[in-house]
Amino acid sequence: MSRPRTSRRLALAVPATLGAFALTVLPASATSSPAQIATSKTNGIAYLKSLQAADGSYAGSGLSNEWAFSAFAASGTAVVDVYPGGDTTKNARTVYRNLLSTAGWPQASPVVTDYERGTLNAYAAGIDPARVSASRNLVANVYSYWQTAEAGYFGPSGNFNGTVFAALSLRGAKTQGGTQRIPQALTDSMVTRIRANQHVDGGWTFQKAEGNPTVLNSASDVDMTGAAMAALCVSGVPNTDADVVQAKNFLKGTLVSGTGAFNSLYGVNTSSNGWGVAGLNACGFNPQTGDFLTGSGKTPIDFLIANQYNPAGGFKYKPADSVPSAYASIDALRAVAGGGFTATPPVPVTPGAPQWVAQSAFTPGTATKLALTVDDGAGGLKVCSVAFTPTAATTTLGDVLAAATGAATPSGCVTSVTPSSGTGTITHVNGKANSGANTWKVSVDGSAFAGALREKVINVGDTIALRWGA
Repeated sequence: MSRPRTSRRLALAVPATLGAFALTVLPASATSSPAQIATSKTNGIAYLKSLQAADGSYAGSGLSNEWAFSAFAASGTAVVDVYPGGDTTKNARTVYRNLLSTAGWPQASPVVTDYERGTLNAYAAGIDPARVSASRNLVANVYSYWQTAEAGYFGPSGNFNGTVFAALSLRGAKTQGGTQRIPQALTDSMVTRIRANQHVDGGWTFQKAEGNPTVLNSASDVDMTGAAMAALCVSGVPNTDADVVQAKNFLKGTLVSGTGAFNSLYGVNTSSNGWGVAGLNACGFNPQTGDFLTGSGKTPIDFLIANQYNPAGGFKYKPADSVPSAYASIDALRAVAGGGFTATPPVPVTPGAPQWVAQSAFTPGTATKLALTVDDGAGGLKVCSVAFTPTAATTTLGDVLAAATGAATPSGCVTSVTPSSGTGTITHVNGKANSGANTWKVSVDGSAFAGALREKVINVGDTIALRWGA
């Protein structure tokens, strides 16, 4: 999510728990060694822990510190192991899960990036984003912002970062077993749009560029270039791909030789460096060697660590700042730790705490949503969130499709199904019939496609993909 460039981003009081360490002298610049990176991570984790509220929370209004969860996970700290005053009942994961489960979250008029942020950070915290609670399915929430008239975009296409973070969240937040939960057709549609928005200089901005020569020829920014190239690589695009290489070269071209900083549209700052490095990390490029080791012997990691207060652990937003910034510290630590924009949750050290938490079954009578795609095999991909109220701990594919005919967002995902009741093989969807070896097949949470039966059991949080073909 592209961050607002307002004073709120910068206005951060130094936490009292840091005491006199907050303004400790910064380290001298040098190419960062493994030992320096390890020290940076240790101190950075301590700083992020100091940001936790007394009730265990990180998320709140404005620029939320819940992004700390991706930095914790990338640094090897389980979010469930972060709790105030030794009170494990107030661990950050449980508090965040409870927040996500409330009807009022995220806000009165939510946007797609709210749910993408939630998906990325829930995943890093060890919360299955499709099974947050009986009523909350973040993957389905993201699906509801699919743009039917501009397939491949999520949220208004003019705000392109919604599509970038759709790819980062839907592809980055895998199942608990580590498999991709969304179908390849959906991945391909997002990749196509991301490629179409790449500027001539090799980078991206948060604005839509596709079809607009003026925007395509305008200057890119470091932040969204890091995010967009990460979205491509998380979506399976290799780092040898021409568009990914162009993005890497764009970042290389912004390097400041004397410091290793990226010279972003917003000036030299640690958040932009963090996003640029996160993109390099996600694509498997080493930000400390080759193209990213300047003639003066500096790297983007050097710049980040040079702007960290040690041993207090916080990072400055800009080199001239005199206090650490929580948001910049999150961006910087995640990058120094080698992370992209989310990370698989580490195994907790708290006794009895599982790596993952998830709703295990539907709650009869509690309204919920499921994520559904319908691929007609001829390029006609439909994506939607299906709202329904289950009557048992499980439901069936037939019942989900029936609900989709009248309660899907966006609408039109499913217009007709044959047979319309009972059990048996599904022979027609949206007027398209089985024909020889080309039949309707179904996949759940990335499983192999198999013949679609009305009676197929569907569980809470399942991501359902229907596809016509051999």
